[in-house]
Amino acid sequence: MTDMTLKYAKDERPNSMAYLDCFSGISGDMFLAALLDAGMNLGILLEDLKLLPLKGYEIQVGREKRGGIKGTRLEVKLLGGEPSPRGLSEIKQLINSSTLAPEVKTNSISVFELLARAEAKVHGVRLDEVHFHEVGAVDSIVDIVGVCIAIHHLKISKFFASPVPLGSGFIKSDHGTLPVPAPATVELLKGVPILGASLPARQGGVEEELVTPTGAALLRHFVQDFGPIPPMQLEKIGWGVGARDLPERPNLLRVLIGRERPGTRASIEVVVLLETNVDDVTPETLGFLMERLFEAGSLDVAFVPIQMKKNRPGIQIQVMCFPGQEEDLARLIFMETGTLGIRVSRVERRILARKKAVIESPWGSLEVKRIVLPDGSRLFAPEYEACKRVAVERGIPFRSVLEWVASLNRCPKDHPSK
Repeated sequence: MTDMTLKYAKDERPNSMAYLDCFSGISGDMFLAALLDAGMNLGILLEDLKLLPLKGYEIQVGREKRGGIKGTRLEVKLLGGEPSPRGLSEIKQLINSSTLAPEVKTNSISVFELLARAEAKVHGVRLDEVHFHEVGAVDSIVDIVGVCIAIHHLKISKFFASPVPLGSGFIKSDHGTLPVPAPATVELLKGVPILGASLPARQGGVEEELVTPTGAALLRHFVQDFGPIPPMQLEKIGWGVGARDLPERPNLLRVLIGRERPGTRASIEVVVLLETNVDDVTPETLGFLMERLFEAGSLDVAFVPIQMKKNRPGIQIQVMCFPGQEEDLARLIFMETGTLGIRVSRVERRILARKKAVIESPWGSLEVKRIVLPDGSRLFAPEYEACKRVAVERGIPFRSVLEWVASLNRCPKDHPSK
């Protein structure tokens, strides 16, 4: 068999997972403070924030106690007068004009778009008409972009969170006096498990705003699922301190950061399954729909032959995606098929650990997947596009490349990963 050298993909250190324990709610400053408390370097954060063309503020970070627990408190102080409110397009231009990492830009803009869509809906205006202090204020920009910077540097790839308490009472805003939770907050938390919504204090609630619109938007964008703490090897704990002292609970946000537990060969994650049955859609339309769904980020798309009412043969469309993608993908299915309804469910899936690797083949470097099986053994699986490229460039049968990759698993002594 041909000698082979395994060259691991750059930075194979597995990404972290994190759990947000929102027992006292969440705000943008608490989220960022918790990540700092968990190990995000303040100097790096400040240097990255300087890449934004944003002036007139300073960040104050200190240690404070809430309910006997000490954590990190972060506050954005304005230098000078109150700045003019910014619209979504101005904020996007501000972020895009920076030299921040592409991932930070993308995540920051996505969070602001969520906020703007929520505000536009509750106030009955178009998206391009949304100009308000809550999103355009300097502290909101620093909090959101700062959180995205911290997540990027801490290499957190998965977020989970507890159900969220919302508080009760009223707050003052630029739109007047609003009930707690604020209308935009409620809009952003659709589909999120909530606790104690609008309960007065005498019934166990807290007459304070516990979740801000900024905190809700960050949750909606980053969190995959809400519930108990997932299995992990705990590595870091951070406490983000809120601005106020609450009478019945410590005003803190706790973040737990860790990795998949050693010996856990199959990771468990929650995904969303969209399903609908159709009997009047052409094969051409289905093919086009599948392309659109994958382009939009679907994890998997399947068409299953079924028997429908009135003895009609039909097709069940199954689409798998991460939580948070279902709205956009459902819109695609409605538009392309004309179906009248889509079933939406959350399911667990178990996935084997895998990494990309580059091996030396008879035809040069070849990218493959290196998979860890439940018993701890490893095998190589072909990457379709890489094998296709070799077959086309070398004028050899595609199956020959696949068979060569498969042969690696029959000769464990010939490669060092076994």
